[in-house]
Amino acid sequence: MRKDSLLGLLGWGLATVILMLSISVPFVSQITICFLMVPLLVQYVKLDTKRFLLFYMISLVVVYLVATLLIAGFVAVMLIAVSIFFLPPVIQMGNQYKKGAPARNVVTAGTLTLLAEMLLSLVVCYAFGINLIEKMKLLMLESISIMPAYLQNAMVMDKDMLVQIASHMLPLYMIGISLFLVLVAHWASRKLLNRTGEHILGFKPLRDWMLHKSLVWYYMIGLFLEFFVKDTSSILFTILINLLPMLSFLFAVQAISFLFFLAHFKRWNRVLPICGIIVSLLFAPFLLSLLGVFDTAFPLRERVTRK
Repeated sequence: MRKDSLLGLLGWGLATVILMLSISVPFVSQITICFLMVPLLVQYVKLDTKRFLLFYMISLVVVYLVATLLIAGFVAVMLIAVSIFFLPPVIQMGNQYKKGAPARNVVTAGTLTLLAEMLLSLVVCYAFGINLIEKMKLLMLESISIMPAYLQNAMVMDKDMLVQIASHMLPLYMIGISLFLVLVAHWASRKLLNRTGEHILGFKPLRDWMLHKSLVWYYMIGLFLEFFVKDTSSILFTILINLLPMLSFLFAVQAISFLFFLAHFKRWNRVLPICGIIVSLLFAPFLLSLLGVFDTAFPLRERVTRK
C-alpha cells in the first residue's frame, strides 16, 4: 500500500473516531450521526474486507478507550453499539459500489438493511420486556403536557387520540429515517470517492425520474378505503395511515420532476420551477401530489414534447 494511501485511510479512520465520539455530544449528535456511515463507506470501498475490519476494530478500540477515560464506560459501550448498528448497511452499500451498481440499487440495499435492523431491534426489545412503542407514547404525552396551554387548545384532536395515531405511523417514520440517512451517506460518500479516483454512479437527473403507473392504482384504492376505515385499532387503518402519506410524498417528487422536465424542455430559468414548488408546498401541497399522479398516469411529457 502506498504511503499516501495509508495516510488517507488513517485520516478516514480518525474521522470515524471523531464522528463516533461526537454522538455523545448533545445537539451535535443530531447532525454527525447523519454522516457516521460516510468514512466507513470510503474505507470499505478502498480496502478489502480483512483490512477494512482491521481498521474498523482499531477505531472501535480507540473510541472505547477515549470515551471510557473522558466520559464513562457505559457511554463507550453505547457508542460502539451505535457504530455496529450502522455496519450492515455500510457493507451492503459498499458491495453495491464495488459492483458498479446504479444509485437506485445502492440506496435500496442500504435503506432495506437499515429498516430491517430497526424492526429487529423492536422485536429484540419486546422479547426482553421492553415495549419501545409504549415508551414513545408516554414520551409524547409528557411532551404535550408541558406545552403552553394555547398550543394544547389549538390541537385539532384529543391528545390521547393524537398519540395513538402517531404511534401507528411508526413504520412511516422508520422508512423515512432509513431513507434519509442512506441518501445522505450516498451523497457524501459518492462525492468523496469520486474525488479519489473511484467511479460511483449517481442518480439520473431529477427531470428524468418516473414512477411506475401501478402506484396510481394503490393511491386511488387507498383514498377510497380511507372514507370507510374509521377503526383506529384495525390493521387496515395502520396500513392506510402509513401508505397514503408515503405515496403522496412520492407523487410530490414526481411533480417536481415534471416541473424540472418542463423547464428544461422549454429552456426556462430553473428559478421558475423552484418558485412554483415553494408556492405549492406553502399553499396547496395536495395539488403538487395531484400533478404527480397525472404525470404518472397520463403521458403529459409526451404531449409537451409533441407541441
